[in-house]
Amino acid sequence: MPDRLLVQGNEACARGALAAGCSFFAGYPISPSSEIAELLARELPGRGGVFIQMEDEIASMGAVLGGSLGGRRAMTATSGPGFTLMQEHLGFASLAEIPCVVIDVMRGGPSTGLPTSPSQGDVMQARWGSHGDRATIALAPGSVQEVYTLTIEAFRLAETLRTPVAVLYDEVIGHMREGVRLAPPTAAQLGRRTGPSGPPSPSSLPYQPNPAGVAMMPDFGRGYRFHVTGLMHDERGYPMSDHAKVAALLERLEHKVAAAVDAVPCERYRLEDAEVVLVAYGIVARTAKAAVDVLRDRGVRAGLLRTRLLWPLPAASVADALAGASMVVVAEMNRGQWAPEVQRLTNGGLPVVPYLKAGGSVITADELVEHVLSATREGVRA
Repeated sequence: MPDRLLVQGNEACARGALAAGCSFFAGYPISPSSEIAELLARELPGRGGVFIQMEDEIASMGAVLGGSLGGRRAMTATSGPGFTLMQEHLGFASLAEIPCVVIDVMRGGPSTGLPTSPSQGDVMQARWGSHGDRATIALAPGSVQEVYTLTIEAFRLAETLRTPVAVLYDEVIGHMREGVRLAPPTAAQLGRRTGPSGPPSPSSLPYQPNPAGVAMMPDFGRGYRFHVTGLMHDERGYPMSDHAKVAALLERLEHKVAAAVDAVPCERYRLEDAEVVLVAYGIVARTAKAAVDVLRDRGVRAGLLRTRLLWPLPAASVADALAGASMVVVAEMNRGQWAPEVQRLTNGGLPVVPYLKAGGSVITADELVEHVLSATREGVRA
């Protein structure tokens, strides 16, 4: 294989899934993610895997959970409207601790919206789309190369932490082509779910966590029997309503996903002496990086914090990046979803001047430069 290949973003996602050992895909076609399903429909059967086109996204997510319980590395791919339909099953998977990967290639919304235009409108849906205090992992690649590597990382996190993981990127990244190194992952990069340590036993506790807060997971059909439920459950897997134990279970589920913060670090660009800090993710971070260079040429000490992880919120990295700033600009293609989270971390001590754009086109470097210069002229001093 050549050292680098010209690859589309959605193809890189499918290639990353295959490299990560994905052997089960259930989904329903939807723009702008359909190429993922198309490639996996061709590739999985010849590799001993399973591809199923389901009747809708609700059924797709149910099939994915069944495939995962049977021992497969399982995934689906969709866009905002389909992601909405999957939320009930994602909440179930979080509480039942069923690993899986969901790719959401974001497009303009709400509703049918802009099926072929980019957006970053699903950030809060990824966090709060399912009801209750659900712990969430959501990754945000910013290039075709990162679509490949973060898809692999999504499977590692899902399998080792026994949880659903979402990968959010927009239509532009999904359809652009870049030179990519499709390096095969190492065993450490693949990870694996923790299996039972002994033979089946009536006294086994399938939801008893290890020191990292992760319960072991036997495969269905291999002699181990355990109860899977969306109700609050004890370590046997049976429903319970003890308030203290319910609170402890929710705390454990939240604690275990915190491991993603160290596993997926933020990118820091020219932050050493930055007074104006741009915060961005996905495709917008690329134009934000260009804006930082232009602002530096114009005498503004600007820098960029790009987060590859949206949830759990990498609070310490964000706070550290803003420590020496006098102004913060959060740029995103929506009406303001991650910006309030960044503002909350400043405790009101810094002016946060978001630049938001939700019309279906990418934020440009020129727009960000003018936004920063305008904010400075109007009295928000950099």
